[in-house]
Amino acid sequence: MGGFLDYIQGTSFLHRLNPLTKLLIAFLLCVACFICDRHLFVLGIIVLNLLLAGVAGKEVLLRSLNMLRALVKFSAFLFVIQILFVREGTALLHLPFGLVITDRGLSFSLLFVLRLFAATMPIGLMLSVTRMSDLSNVLVEKVGIPYQYTFALTTTLRFIPLFSQEMAGIMEAQTARGVEFDTKNFFKKIRLLMPLCVPLLISSVKKIDGAAVSTELRGFHLRNRNSGYKKYCLKGADAAALAMMACIMTCAVIL
Repeated sequence: MGGFLDYIQGTSFLHRLNPLTKLLIAFLLCVACFICDRHLFVLGIIVLNLLLAGVAGKEVLLRSLNMLRALVKFSAFLFVIQILFVREGTALLHLPFGLVITDRGLSFSLLFVLRLFAATMPIGLMLSVTRMSDLSNVLVEKVGIPYQYTFALTTTLRFIPLFSQEMAGIMEAQTARGVEFDTKNFFKKIRLLMPLCVPLLISSVKKIDGAAVSTELRGFHLRNRNSGYKKYCLKGADAAALAMMACIMTCAVIL
């Protein structure tokens, strides 16, 4: 089962963009949603992310929708917390225990949740249409970041789905032994998951040690800015995409 950060094969417009352009698009979309405090503008960025995912392919769109669905569950909790503790503004509803819902609290909480969606989705989208090797190489070649740092970044991203799959395997093994992880009691579930951290940690250390030995044997310490064989040139499509991002940033500043 693929993770949220796994690369999805494709030949779409987004797939063909320069990896550095994709990074800039994700970064500028995230910045734009925090510059502007208009709800409709931030909602428009979310819709734009879904449209870009649709252009990248059906599988990318389904992954974006699944990510959005996962964020809804998490953001619902944050929305309730925010709306109950922001007391500025006109009171709309009085609740027991002295709690009150205000118009500013409602507006701020909604904007907070929308920004969470708008800032998270571009990163997942761009990672879905970009190979980790290309991301690492372009950061070294174009940005000048030392290879050791880019390797650490991309390796971390690669290991996230691996650790998730490893944890799922451990949980399945414990479920077969009679452990019930589907309990609705939050604290009981945490108590059941805590002992699983030890085997996960041991397995993770083994994988990391194997990866470290493998990279050393392949001359990891000899890599530099000119070691890559693939060149990442900016094309007309990259200029058009960055121009569109410049327009979005301008609108965010004006609004």
